[in-house]
Amino acid sequence: MQPTVLDPTLTHTLAGGREPGLTLIIGNKNYSSWSMRPWVVLNGFGIPFQEVRVLLDQPDTSNKIAAYSASGRVPVLLAGEMTIWDSLAICEYLAEQFPELHLWPQDVAARAMARSVCAEMHSGFTGLRTAMSMNIRARYPGKGRTNEAQADIGRISEIWEECLSRFGHHQFLFGEFSIADAFYAPVVLRFRTYGVSMAPALNAYCERVLAHPSVARWVYEAEAETEMAPKHDADMPE
Repeated sequence: MQPTVLDPTLTHTLAGGREPGLTLIIGNKNYSSWSMRPWVVLNGFGIPFQEVRVLLDQPDTSNKIAAYSASGRVPVLLAGEMTIWDSLAICEYLAEQFPELHLWPQDVAARAMARSVCAEMHSGFTGLRTAMSMNIRARYPGKGRTNEAQADIGRISEIWEECLSRFGHHQFLFGEFSIADAFYAPVVLRFRTYGVSMAPALNAYCERVLAHPSVARWVYEAEAETEMAPKHDADMPE
């Protein structure tokens, strides 16, 4: 099945028409934190791509995603005849294909740590994910504060503090915006939804992430969506 673009305005291009033939399959922007990460990287670094959005929690969702990937999950990157179906694998592929864009930090130590904190996000923080699912349009201040979620918030605070102090120069996690910031951008949005307040320096980091043009565009388009996913919009636990 050949991918189709749902809306021509969702085609992203570089100046000069450079086109590597990338298509990113994503879920609803309001809910899909996994989709957000590679989208923010692609958009934020000016890599041209086409976007196909598959609505989540619909009767035909599984069949639609299966047309692109046997994993049954989004995001999926179609690159020529290749299919890459994991957010971290997608970002690693992009870093390899566009080395001049420096998607990872250039310093060896910073790059190793950036990969480590992304891998930790990729495989961990299940308490936060379970209690505070991403819902950009919603506001649930004070909810979702399970013990597991609180522990994850504490660990994320430690990661941000160390990255910003060692490498970030109090800008982004490793100075310039990178894959690492894209991986933690959905966390920033969760903290906004659930009213999580942090130390002033970390609140300031969250504001910088929200102001980044690629993150801001994702948020704008998420807030413009009208579709609902009932399991995400259900009343959250106290």
